[in-house]
Amino acid sequence: MISTHALGKQYGNRAVVEGLDLHVPRGCVYGFLGPNGSGKSTTMKMLLSLVRPTTGEIRVMGRPVQRSTRRELLAHIGSLIESPPAYGHLTGRENMRLVRRLLNLTDDQITRAVRTVRLHDQLDKRVRDYSLGMKQRLGIAMALAREPRLLILDEPTNGLDPAGIDEIRRLLTQLAENGTTVMVSSHLLGEIDRTAGVLGILGNGRLLFQGTREQLFARSTPDVLIDTPEPHRAATLTADRHPARVDGASVRLSGLDDQATATVVARLARADVDIYGVRRQTQSLEDVFMALTGEGGL
Repeated sequence: MISTHALGKQYGNRAVVEGLDLHVPRGCVYGFLGPNGSGKSTTMKMLLSLVRPTTGEIRVMGRPVQRSTRRELLAHIGSLIESPPAYGHLTGRENMRLVRRLLNLTDDQITRAVRTVRLHDQLDKRVRDYSLGMKQRLGIAMALAREPRLLILDEPTNGLDPAGIDEIRRLLTQLAENGTTVMVSSHLLGEIDRTAGVLGILGNGRLLFQGTREQLFARSTPDVLIDTPEPHRAATLTADRHPARVDGASVRLSGLDDQATATVVARLARADVDIYGVRRQTQSLEDVFMALTGEGGL
């Protein structure tokens, strides 16, 4: 659905995005992740022709994004970037009527979009009286109204309570199952982990990883924990060959594959160190993300 080649954006001497080769498959939820300032929003704006690339090429639905194709391609794309584009002095219903007129849509399309985000009971309130979560849902309804083939969402769950976040997660999954390609960025790694089938991770404007969750976790080697009543002795026996540190009643070793782990266990057994258990540290998407980017925040 989306492919880029050597995509870059530079402001003066500062490169915000460099050499980006994205590949977003059709009909999936593509989770777009990266620390603050990594270039996620700039990339999304380039895909939507809101920012002009400095270098590289963008193709959407197999066609290059350029002056002659931009209008036609954008007709098949829905988006929510930064804040919802609604007028606060108008009601939700009046805002959706504007969308219908501007995009030449039908009443049925508007009704379906509003019901999809469960905002149909709040349409007669002025948008300035909406909660942040309600404004987010209205923005998503606007993006969905044209029934796009591609949906690009930047932080769509901002301001939503847990129930609202769950609704959006279910919505994105359902859209992908029905053939809509969804590209979504979020600082809620747990939600992306439960929603996205393909991940792209940016760091300092460069693509650090792209692929499935399974492929991402396969690149990361979790720490090994060896439970023993003699953790300090065990750490001393292994420290000359492998980084080791005492972690409570365990020895923690980093970067060991299965064969290296077996070698360490055999060495400790020959030294008559009692071993109660050997296990790998459970990893979350956040753990792998932090190890890959070297950052703790999105």
